[in-house]
Amino acid sequence: MPERIIITGGNGSLARSVAAFFAESAYAPHILAPSRKELDVTNFAQVKEYFRIHPCDLLIAMAGACDDELLLKTTEQQWDSLIQSNLTGAALCAQQASRAMLKQRRGHIVFISSYAALHPSYGQVAYASAKAGLIGLSKSLAQELGPANVRVNVLIPGYLENRMTASLSSSRKEEVKSLHCLQRFNTDSEVCAFLETLHFRLPHTSGQIFNLDSRIL
Repeated sequence: MPERIIITGGNGSLARSVAAFFAESAYAPHILAPSRKELDVTNFAQVKEYFRIHPCDLLIAMAGACDDELLLKTTEQQWDSLIQSNLTGAALCAQQASRAMLKQRRGHIVFISSYAALHPSYGQVAYASAKAGLIGLSKSLAQELGPANVRVNVLIPGYLENRMTASLSSSRKEEVKSLHCLQRFNTDSEVCAFLETLHFRLPHTSGQIFNLDSRIL
């Protein structure tokens, strides 16, 4: 059956890769990857209307932001912005997307978290809190929606060399690589392949956290 897929945060490097990957699949001809202008996940009215018009079978909640700062220097505005974009926005999208999923008694929600959720770097208190919140959200929501055959999982893509990490110095990249058991980074294409496997080939998997690189959680 053709799948309807929505990928939030559509302007991101990984989101674009995932959209392009699924676009080549015969099983997923209907793909939407809205940018923030098209879907601001922190705007409840906009989220509600978007998912009313665009019901989906797979929601990949990828929208988010990163703004590292020490807690003592974090402003209320910075904190609220990171929590809303990374956690609250994902919850709102899941809430609205799940309405159609419950009616059709099938669906899948994948939250994109971060290695920082469990092993944050220095100065990532707000970002790490938001990404860790996705884990609790997914586990609770998996129990709520499971009886209706709706799955919920969390994906930690791992460190990827793309636009998000392009500003890091070579020394910092080597430092991060040294933490990987395999001494190499993950790639967008492998993340895409895993998402395809998780959605199409693992229909009995829900409430799980998947870390895709070789750092130990």
